[in-house]
Amino acid sequence: MWRFANPVDICFGNGVFDQVGKILNGQPYCLVTYDEPYFAGLAYQLTQQAGSPERIINNITTNPDFITLENACRQFAEIATPDMVIVALGGGSVIDAAKVLASSNDGFEVVKRFLETGQGEDQLGNYPFIAVPTTSGTGSEVTHWATVWDTVAQKKYSLARKELYPTHAIIDPELMLGLPRELTISTGLDALSHALESIWNKSSNEISANYAVAAAREMIETLPALADNLQNIDLRYKAARACLFAGLAFSNTKTALAHSVSYPITLKYGVSHGIACSFSLPMVLDSVIGVDETCDYHLKRIFGDDLQRGITKLTDFLDRLGVATNASSYGVQQNEWRALLEKALEGERGQNFIGKKERVYESLTI
Repeated sequence: MWRFANPVDICFGNGVFDQVGKILNGQPYCLVTYDEPYFAGLAYQLTQQAGSPERIINNITTNPDFITLENACRQFAEIATPDMVIVALGGGSVIDAAKVLASSNDGFEVVKRFLETGQGEDQLGNYPFIAVPTTSGTGSEVTHWATVWDTVAQKKYSLARKELYPTHAIIDPELMLGLPRELTISTGLDALSHALESIWNKSSNEISANYAVAAAREMIETLPALADNLQNIDLRYKAARACLFAGLAFSNTKTALAHSVSYPITLKYGVSHGIACSFSLPMVLDSVIGVDETCDYHLKRIFGDDLQRGITKLTDFLDRLGVATNASSYGVQQNEWRALLEKALEGERGQNFIGKKERVYESLTI
């Protein structure tokens, strides 16, 4: 038996950004975005179609942490009304921050308590929000969780609630034309990792696997070409579509080992999330071959019948993008790398992984 569910109303295509005003239909809204000229321009476009927001919260940074979110929630509490809608315009960090705001009630403390203790869920807010992603990576526009960082305590939390699915995801590839090469690669690899991680996953099902295969094949084909041709709208379209399919896949499975081991690497060494969760993919693929017949079947749909050769294909793909596949390239020492993997396998995401730790250690590379 398996189930698949995703309630997000998805609008996808070039130029669909102008649908946001129609969806709001005069409702008061709070805009969450970045404090950068490009996003100021998009904010202006939005006000032309939807009117002025009650407030623009633009203090969001990459990997939003307790300090940033406390400030953002305070700003939101000052203007929030029962009929308020949040519009998240930006990458995964903005959408994750919007999910925190949607859960807040008179400030960040109630969210912080829930993250740290698991208590007080009945006191969280349930504000609706619209996600407008400007990167092709996190898939946060179709998931019901957000990654929250406590950089002081060096901890990563996942805010997971069914109420955190956006009401709408407005995915316009034209908004992604301005992304620089490094961010294009990093976010694209995040999406690829989501796809593969949802296949070697205990919660994988027939629908999630089909989304994942389509996403992985398209991202592997598209990303190197896009990295060399950043203004190609057709390639942007394909990358955005691959990201969406990967998001739909892991919205029902969550991630697994490669993501689990990535978080401490991001916290300690400052490696961007997309790189941190993807450089170990060849190693993880090596460790999972032959473990499960259904998993092998779907991986063969991506890499071909010879999965050992698929490891080489995946390594070469990452190398072409300038991504090293050994942990030492990111400052991780051999003993530490094994310890990180041991801890990752014990974590929530690691326990989603269908492989066995002995095989992981056999495939371990430094």
